[in-house]
Order: sequence, then C-alpha cells, then structure tokens
Amino acid sequence: MAHTEYKMISLPKLNNLQPGLESTCLKLMEEAGELAQLIGKFRGLNGEEITMDKQSLVENITGELLDVAQVAVSMMFVLEDEYGVDIEDKIQTHISKLIKKGYIKGKGVESSD
Repeated sequence: MAHTEYKMISLPKLNNLQPGLESTCLKLMEEAGELAQLIGKFRGLNGEEITMDKQSLVENITGELLDVAQVAVSMMFVLEDEYGVDIEDKIQTHISKLIKKGYIKGKGVESSD
C-alpha cells in the first residue's frame, strides 16, 4: 500500500509585527501575485522576452513560494492568537477532508525531505 507523502515545513512567528487578519490576508494576496508573476514570466505568458535563465527563475519562484508560505503561517498565528483557533486540530480536520475526497490515501506518512 502506498504511503501519503508529506512535505513538512516549520516557519517562525515573525517578531516586531502586529498583523491583523485583514493585513495578513492582503499580504498573502500580494505574495501570491508575485509568485504568479514569476510563473508567468517562466512560461512566457506575459509577452516579454525571457531574460533570466530558467534556473534563476525557478530559484526566484521557490523564494516567492516560501514568502507565500511564511505569510500563510503568519495568518495561522493570527488565528490562534486573536481568535483562539486550534490550528493542530484544523490540520487534522483538513487531512481527514483530503482523505474523504480521495486526494490522499489513508493515514500513511512518508516525509520527502
């Protein structure tokens, strides 16, 4: 039986920031837009000539993806701190939903570090 592969990521709570739900959501959309812009350049969808080599583009895409992940994690901290959300419980609920929808199989865990 195949195991479900997990990508584990641990990102910090940022210091000296007092983000709110709205500001964090706007920052998330900003970072997602920057990611989309780079992918568009990577695929040549913006009509511009690609001036950056593919490896540099992929590295920049990876950096933007991590920016998106950091802001998403920051939003989780906001939900925990301001609204008392139990993120660990919500993660388990989310995984159960993925199993139910057939996106992943069972409870097998295999890290892909």
